[in-house]
Amino acid sequence: MNDFLTFLVLSLFVVMSPGIDTALITKRTISDGRKDGFSMALGITTGSFVHTFAAAFGLSAILLQSAVAFEIVKYVGAFYLIYLGISSFISRKKKDPAAENQQNAQMKKSAFKQGLISNVLNPKVAMFFLTFLPQFIQTGENATQQLIIMGVIYTLLSISWFFIYVFFINYLREWLLSPKVQIIMDRATGLVLIGFGLKLALDKNH
Repeated sequence: MNDFLTFLVLSLFVVMSPGIDTALITKRTISDGRKDGFSMALGITTGSFVHTFAAAFGLSAILLQSAVAFEIVKYVGAFYLIYLGISSFISRKKKDPAAENQQNAQMKKSAFKQGLISNVLNPKVAMFFLTFLPQFIQTGENATQQLIIMGVIYTLLSISWFFIYVFFINYLREWLLSPKVQIIMDRATGLVLIGFGLKLALDKNH
């Protein structure tokens, strides 16, 4: 690989930059605790593995070359993010304790799945893996193997950063769980997710 150190530094900056993943992990950690934050992070990084192998074996290339396939995945992912954002606004309006407990139990079970779906259904992630990783491939060698190695390294950097982030956020959880702060956080996170979803749906470039 060309300039492996540059790849590591740039990857770390990308991983640490706030985005959809950070918003989802923040919301889940604050609302349900460190364990669910870790599960969400594992789901998201598992999605990175999916994109890594898809890019390495050409599936993402097919997706990006097919306008119809790209649009389908893009809109499904966008609507899912918008749904998550809207749920942040309506979840606290539920007054029935039994219904709320049932909803919380269901959401806790789906932390990993929610992170995985949000990542896999985001074609921007596929585009990232196809445009960023190939810049560091050394010509004349096995490109597929290089892509997989870099994808694995990127994923390991991601999970390391997310675990550190969840661990830090969990310390602030008691303060963040106060009703006023929770409402503000829910609405802010909801707006972020809806914004990302709308941006993804309305973005004409691919």
